[in-house]
Amino acid sequence: MRTGVAYAVALLVVATAAESQSSDSVLRSQQSRPPLGPVVPSPDFQRAVAHGTRTTTGVPGPAYWQQWTDYSLWVRLDPIRKRIDGDATIVYHNRSPDTLPVLALQLAQNLHAAGVPRNEPGEVTGGVELTRVADDSGRRLPYHVDGTVLLVRPPAPVGPGATVTLSIAWNFRVPQQGAGARMGWSGDDFYHLAYWYPQMAVYDDVVGWQVDPFLSRAEFYAGFGSYDLRVEAPEGWVIHATGSLVNPEEVLTDLTQARLARAERSDTAIHILTENDLGPGRATRRHALGTLTWRFHADSVRDLAFSATRASLWDAARTPVGDRDGDGDTDYARVDAVYRANAPRWQHVWRYAQHAIDFLSRFTGIPYPWSHMTAVEGAGIIGGGMEFPMMTLIGDYNERGDSALYYVTAHELAHMWVPMIVATDERRHSWMDEGTTTFNENQARKEFFPGVNHDLSDQQTYIAMTRSGAEGELMRWADYHYSGEAFGVASYQKPASLLAALRGLLGDDVFLAGYRAYLSAWAYRHPKPWDFFHAFDEAAGRDLSWFWRAWYYETWTLDHAVADVESAGGETRITIEDRGWAPMPARLAITLADGEVIRREIPVETWLAGETTAFVAVETAATAVRVEIDPEQLFPDVDRENNVWTSTERRDLP
Repeated sequence: MRTGVAYAVALLVVATAAESQSSDSVLRSQQSRPPLGPVVPSPDFQRAVAHGTRTTTGVPGPAYWQQWTDYSLWVRLDPIRKRIDGDATIVYHNRSPDTLPVLALQLAQNLHAAGVPRNEPGEVTGGVELTRVADDSGRRLPYHVDGTVLLVRPPAPVGPGATVTLSIAWNFRVPQQGAGARMGWSGDDFYHLAYWYPQMAVYDDVVGWQVDPFLSRAEFYAGFGSYDLRVEAPEGWVIHATGSLVNPEEVLTDLTQARLARAERSDTAIHILTENDLGPGRATRRHALGTLTWRFHADSVRDLAFSATRASLWDAARTPVGDRDGDGDTDYARVDAVYRANAPRWQHVWRYAQHAIDFLSRFTGIPYPWSHMTAVEGAGIIGGGMEFPMMTLIGDYNERGDSALYYVTAHELAHMWVPMIVATDERRHSWMDEGTTTFNENQARKEFFPGVNHDLSDQQTYIAMTRSGAEGELMRWADYHYSGEAFGVASYQKPASLLAALRGLLGDDVFLAGYRAYLSAWAYRHPKPWDFFHAFDEAAGRDLSWFWRAWYYETWTLDHAVADVESAGGETRITIEDRGWAPMPARLAITLADGEVIRREIPVETWLAGETTAFVAVETAATAVRVEIDPEQLFPDVDRENNVWTSTERRDLP
């Protein structure tokens, strides 16, 4: 998710840091660095390693397992009453070695029930009304609702390898800005429905049932499954959804179908629906009953969402995604831009999506796996953007400019890899999903808008937050940060900056090999933080515990300084001080009077050994005129002013 609040974090933390002129690195420079303890995984993770489902090499263990669910969903949208009626048949496959006496499901819409806990303001609509909770024979099952969690007792405990079928009916009034402004309605012509059905909670090999409540801020953790969806809506309303449309001939006019077929072969936009194509008989077929039923199918996805609109234009084209099936030929996916006429910047979104999907398929090494990627404009519901499998909901961006609209489009589409393919637990470790996605977004931006280091803005936002003294640790569970701003920086800017720093530390080739190995190993699986750490340790061929401990478990900062430069007798002696607590190598660019640039590095082991001062001697006939630490700004140093020395400051040795 890339919300308006998340964008505002940058401005807020910069202002806060400006008010606080003191950096805690100044205080820390007067103290010795605390000892860096080892990275100790949670006891649950250690048990998983012992059981063979996890490893210490960053890949799933030989006994790794995860659950699977088959959903058959029917939903009727009543746009006049703003109401959803739903019916689900849920077949849950217990692939674990455990017997499950109780099943847990998520009811995210209960965020809008009266009296439930939430950590952000939310509209009260009454939440979900359950009208049936039964087994496949229709027998009613005992259940208990606790906020956003539904606990159901099946007819008998579900043993290893067994399946159980649940039959659930429900309804709710659709909030205007639901689930923390991630779904809802806008005017009388647009709906986006997400987190609208009872969804199986994740039962994994580390935590067991993950039933942390949905409090609005921290996002979601979902298991994989297959989905068959039927949406009943008034004629003239066009439905876009996770999954492939199974019955286009029943719901789309012949002209709309023909344009859609052209778009799947076109490298430039085909206007599927224009302002002249809206309404029954033009955008959609007509029906004697005044309603149409849209059918979709999706496989190996972790969620499902859909939009319903009677006023949106629709542009589409294809984009290359690489070789999905290994036959040597380039495969393609369709990109859709669905937007209303009062969002004119959206005429470019098909091109933004086309580039982002193409780039991210190449950069991650994982070809985009699904038939389409649909970007939907939802001004009135959302200001930034929110991701769903094969879909994203984004604001109009009328006031923010074309580059900002590309940024958010690339960000939301990057979520198709994390967490939609690499299915992290966003409820607890939001940095694993948002930070990785922000990093991926920045790499896409570099190709689309070349000549700019797009990693730096996030680094600067993180530095401003840490200088303010309000930062929280990355490994703090996402819902338990002390402020929304701390949550934002710990979820987005800091972890994105740390991935850029890790790339600088390891070098492009080693980093990219480790990054792709991690993504590939955990595609369609559920990694934990220690899987991420172990994957890069393995790629680097060394223990990086000092990096993980200092940057992910603590709020320590990096502050390297050029303390002194002295020249005499053909030698320049440079004094470097480590004034922070977060250890990193100090990389120097030493510019001589004749224009030569000499590179030197103080290895991180120097600081890990307890030193706070180090010396570099350069034998050269030419004098040094400039010394700079980390000139590429790869590492998030909190005080760049003391990173540079120039010849006006030079002292000659006697």
